[in-house]
Amino acid sequence: MATKVILPMLGQTMEEGTITKWFKQEGDVVEKGEPLYEVLTDKVNMEVESPESGVLRKIIAQVDDTIPIMEPVAIIGTADESIDDLLVSGNGASGPVPVAEVEVISVAPASPFDVQVPSEAITPSRVFISPRARRLANESGVDIDDLAGRGTGPDSRVVEKDVRAYLAENAVNATPLAAKIAGVEGIDLRGVTGSGRDGKVTRNDVMPAAAPVAAPVSSQAATVIPFTGMRKVVADNVLKSAQTIPDVTLVIEVDMTDAMKVRKQVVSQFEAKYGARITFTDMIAKASAQALLDYPLANSSIHGNEIRISPDVNIGIAVAIDGGLIVPVIRNADKKSIADVSIETKELAGKAKTNTLSGSNLSGATFTISNLGTFGVDIFNPIIVSGQAAILGVCRIADKPVVVDGQIVVRSMMNLCLSFDHRILDGAPAAQFLQRIKSLLETPWQLII
Repeated sequence: MATKVILPMLGQTMEEGTITKWFKQEGDVVEKGEPLYEVLTDKVNMEVESPESGVLRKIIAQVDDTIPIMEPVAIIGTADESIDDLLVSGNGASGPVPVAEVEVISVAPASPFDVQVPSEAITPSRVFISPRARRLANESGVDIDDLAGRGTGPDSRVVEKDVRAYLAENAVNATPLAAKIAGVEGIDLRGVTGSGRDGKVTRNDVMPAAAPVAAPVSSQAATVIPFTGMRKVVADNVLKSAQTIPDVTLVIEVDMTDAMKVRKQVVSQFEAKYGARITFTDMIAKASAQALLDYPLANSSIHGNEIRISPDVNIGIAVAIDGGLIVPVIRNADKKSIADVSIETKELAGKAKTNTLSGSNLSGATFTISNLGTFGVDIFNPIIVSGQAAILGVCRIADKPVVVDGQIVVRSMMNLCLSFDHRILDGAPAAQFLQRIKSLLETPWQLII
């Protein structure tokens, strides 16, 4: 019996995925468990195995399509059975499929603080809508119920461009087709003069505005980079963080002179004994892990009305790769020696650059470190990873004149920049946590033994 292939939830924070590759074409025979397609999640590219054996009858989600989780991406069945019912229905043949539903209750509250809804006033309706479209509708004050029948996504689901079309249509006097074009092209119809009856904006009025505008000076065409794939995932993640987390950044100066001396003394010994060449990032990761044990609120996250302190100290290390960045995770970093941390960091960084990280390598981080010191950066404002309380930005080590015991001397100094979620941490405990990392780095033998 034919069945729909559903995009699974491949991580706790995953809401949608972008199809990047199909390993099979329509009409190909597929076996259960073999790679069927590749999807870009909010963390990494992952191969998804076929849930069934049969013939790939229909590819619903094309390459570069972004699909909400639990939505159909393909249909697998026998070579000769009809799949017409699956193409028009909302559920697969294998049973009900959870979908993003919104129950709309249109009742005006008596006051902002006392909402009482009489049962006879509730008239629920269901509109199938993607998470991004629902977010835009809520931000724009659009009643979800008004979007019924407007969906252009898979199985008539309302997607983001449908909401933009609705906003454009209701902002000015425009035909539905003109509004839809404006929504797709991002055109503000308020600046378009209508040629239709009573000044209504028509398709012919919108099309010139949708046409690309020639550059007035340069004779060369602009370089166009598609805003898709990993670049879009990174953009969505940092935008979500910036819009939802009230962050504060503290900067502290750390004297790394002794850390440099200790590293120079032990680096050859550790490399010979463990095969690990200790870096300053390794030392900072170990110091952060120990500090998180002393200040557990920095190792927590918000879940509804609760702050949950993680029992594990899992350090994410941001790694730059072509087209974006990725954050592999060192699990239980507080329980590992600095040699173990160093070995694991190198292995994960190598996998990140060859795109061979697994989902388990990228999930579960409770705290993140972003090091821009190799680029000569002296200060920056790192963006907190959603689901974490803080992120540590590491800057360059540079020789500077400082006062020690009343004398001006040259020391190797480094700035650490801690961004923290002010809902979880206040300034004083955040500063104490940062001071603890500073103290550990300035007495580096504590990190080595």
